[in-house]
Amino acid sequence: MKNEITSEGFTILNNVYTENELEKLISLIEKKTESNTENATFRKSQDLFAIRQFHKEIPETLDFIFNQNLKDIIENTFGKGYFITKSIYFDKPEKSNWFVAYHQDLTISVNKKIEIENFENWTVKQNQFAVQPPTAILEKNFTIRIHIDKTTKDNGALKVINNSHSKGIFRVENLEIENETICEVEKGGIMIMKPLLFHASNKTTNNERRRVIHIEFSNQQLPDGLDWSEKDFIRN
Repeated sequence: MKNEITSEGFTILNNVYTENELEKLISLIEKKTESNTENATFRKSQDLFAIRQFHKEIPETLDFIFNQNLKDIIENTFGKGYFITKSIYFDKPEKSNWFVAYHQDLTISVNKKIEIENFENWTVKQNQFAVQPPTAILEKNFTIRIHIDKTTKDNGALKVINNSHSKGIFRVENLEIENETICEVEKGGIMIMKPLLFHASNKTTNNERRRVIHIEFSNQQLPDGLDWSEKDFIRN
């Protein structure tokens, strides 16, 4: 698994969560969303429902997200000392026409804006600062996508360009699609990927819902007093 992440930029593991764990996650999410429809971190449209800063909005989910399976996977694959840096919940409805073109995940969420060498392309949304850090930081980070529903090519599974994470940061128009994989994941499975891996998502065509919890991790300290704005430690 570690070798596959290094060489291809991603890996898929099924049977990480039980049906009971998924049901508890769904219950907590639905309870929160029913009572917080006007929350600024909630984004709702015909094609997508999303919760940004997910682990802060619904911290009760963390006890179920970090079951023993996931904690073992993280430690055995990457080692100790990693923490959450960002989390988003995506709910792609059954008739969604929403799609995402090929891109790399180039920004991190931070607590403030300050001038630091090689930290570029600052943005702010809902009082949340984001910045593109040096490539060396992105190369050491990883993302875990937890699949609450079965995800296939017909309901928006990610498609990736194998090994594209190893080429550093480059413009999408220079992308050469040599080896593309559609990342189908069973309900209760996870996908682990590197942020520099080029990835995209198609429209839904089979009237099946797709819900995913996206969590980014790092073990790095940022320079000059800058810090991760969503930093939270893995539950024991």
